[in-house]
Formats: sequence, C-alpha cells, structure tokens
Amino acid sequence: MRRIALVGEIGSGKTFFSKLFKYPVFNADLVVSNLYRKDKYLFRKIKKKFPNEISNFPLKKDEIFKIIFQKQKNLNVLGKIIHPIVRKKMKNFFKVNKSKKFVVLDVPLFLENKLSTKKDIIVFIEADKKKINQKLNKRKNINLKLINILRKNQFLPGFKKKKSTFIIKNNFVRNTAKKNVKLILKKIS
Repeated sequence: MRRIALVGEIGSGKTFFSKLFKYPVFNADLVVSNLYRKDKYLFRKIKKKFPNEISNFPLKKDEIFKIIFQKQKNLNVLGKIIHPIVRKKMKNFFKVNKSKKFVVLDVPLFLENKLSTKKDIIVFIEADKKKINQKLNKRKNINLKLINILRKNQFLPGFKKKKSTFIIKNNFVRNTAKKNVKLILKKIS
C-alpha cells in the first residue's frame, strides 16, 4: 500500500480531489467532526481543560471556535488532545486498507505534524487565492476569522510545494481535475 497525501491551502480542493483518486480516503476533518459528535473520552478531556467554555456532550463546534478565539495558543492545546486520537484512527485505517494498492490522505496538517515518510506521494493542490476565497465564502457555516487563525498554523504554500512529488493546478473544473488525477495515477502505477 502506498500513501497519496494531498496538501495545499484551506479551500484549495483537497477533499474534492481525494474522491477522484477512487481509492480509500482518510479525511482527518471528517474524523474530527465525528469525534466531536461521538467520542465521550475526547469530550471529557476537552471539558476538563476548558470547563467554562464547554457545556455538554456532544462537543459543539461554536464552543470549540470560542476557545480558539480566546487565545490562539488554545488551538495548540486542542491539537495536543485531538491529534493523538486522529493518529490512532489513521493507523487503524492503514490496517484496514493494507491490501489496497493506494490510500489517499486528506490531512490538513500532514506536513506540519510530520506525518510524511520517504515513500509517500505528496500532491500539492494549487489554486488561485481569489477562487479559494470565493469558494470559502459560499460554504455554509464558514468562519473567516477561524480560517485566518488556521492558516497561520500551516506551512506556507511555497514550502508545501517544494516538499511535493506532484503539483496540480486546480482551476475548479471537474474534467480537468479528473485528467490531472489520471495522469498522476498513470505515473505512479
């Protein structure tokens, strides 16, 4: 099993591209969202750390956002609680899919959290800043203040590009995206 990791800016299209590869996808954002709704252990850990900000189970995103807005370093505190659980889920995902030719990793902080190995195929999704912002503004429940805080926690796009095996320019056209994915799969197969 080889790992294809998608990296890029928030809103560049990583999740969209992850589905086009047609291999099992580990989507870290989705995992975190499910953990907020279902994981009582995670709830207790965060409630213990932030007793005045967290009301009751399940965890609510607006309460998490409030914690992050209070102090930016709270994002790191939350990360130290959440990331080990996500890594455990990712290890399990690898076990379940070990017989697959490829797996796709849609993990926003893939490089920042030093999750890459030498064998990984890293694909940088590059998109025009204006188009990214247009797409983000169309999303439901989007919080631009939060996005700016999250961006500060990520490596710069130039650095991610240098670390990547392939670069896909996302013009937000489905057919072009499919062709780019096919090209990459042809080169790595």
